[in-house]
Amino acid sequence: MQEVAGEGAARRRRMIAEAAYYLAERRGFAPGGAERDWLAAERTIDVLLVGARVDPGELPHGLRLLAGRET
Repeated sequence: MQEVAGEGAARRRRMIAEAAYYLAERRGFAPGGAERDWLAAERTIDVLLVGARVDPGELPHGLRLLAGRET
């Protein structure tokens, strides 16, 4: 089960990285906004994952708690 959670965490991180890239691209890759882009992407992806009703085993532990799906 730990391995599945680890895979879910890695997938979540890749999704956040891709979303942050597109946010940076939208603002022209101006310096000084990387952290803000990452945090905005993180919030967006977390909302999407929780709302997607994914298998709780695929969510990182913290997201399972937020989604009320702790098993």
